Amino acid sequence: MNNKNKETTAKLNLKENEIHLWSIDPTQITSETLLKQYKKLLTEDETIKQQRYRFDKDKHSALITRAFVRDLLSYYADVKPCDWRFNKGEKDKPEISNPPLPLRFNISHTDKLIICAIMLNDDIGCDVENVKRNTDPLLIAERFFSSTEVTELFGLPDNKQRCRFFDYWTLKESYIKAWGLGLSIPLSDFSFHILPCENNKINNNIKLSFAEHRIDTPEIWQSWLINPNESHRIAISVRSKQDNQDIGYKIRLFNSVPLVSYQETYL
Repeated sequence: MNNKNKETTAKLNLKENEIHLWSIDPTQITSETLLKQYKKLLTEDETIKQQRYRFDKDKHSALITRAFVRDLLSYYADVKPCDWRFNKGEKDKPEISNPPLPLRFNISHTDKLIICAIMLNDDIGCDVENVKRNTDPLLIAERFFSSTEVTELFGLPDNKQRCRFFDYWTLKESYIKAWGLGLSIPLSDFSFHILPCENNKINNNIKLSFAEHRIDTPEIWQSWLINPNESHRIAISVRSKQDNQDIGYKIRLFNSVPLVSYQETYL
């Protein structure tokens, strides 16, 4: 593992075929000194939005998220964390204003885990879910998923249905987030086909198909399912600007404490 101190680390080299997936547990950051430093990174608008949250837990998570993204971006470019500026792209997806290099990123968060997926050039979406949260997966699936996915899900043994539901849910969220169009894309308009994979921590043996009226090209998409621990499921989807799936993307994983250090990790 590499443990880099913020003050001495060199910039991270992000290659064309790499996806860097960053994660942080906001509940582990309680230092008042650090939290005060994080607040100084936010713009006035960001601070207003962060303070709108009703509960302290959500305010804390929002603050960590903002500091987390600003800090990790500064590992790739000679820009101070406080100097990054963001806007909504043409598809209303958050993007970097005047980026010094073509960084593309996407954020997701759930209980005890915030993630940010970052790469160069291509559209990327990510989602993380707590698989132990209180929900009725079969009811949600029957209402929102494609008929193909519902059939596959209900055909599984009872003890495997919940995990497969979150496989589908995170993949679907990552797809629509890569587009930046939100739920304007009906979840039943596209289907994920999850095939067996030797690696039970990262599965990239995933195919995508579309309803006849949905205009999209399966060949330009690649998706991954990641099982970082027993409580969470992560999905990443990439819409490549190249019309093939032979790029051979490599995923690298990082944990960080903003303004302190980062560590490359391995599943």
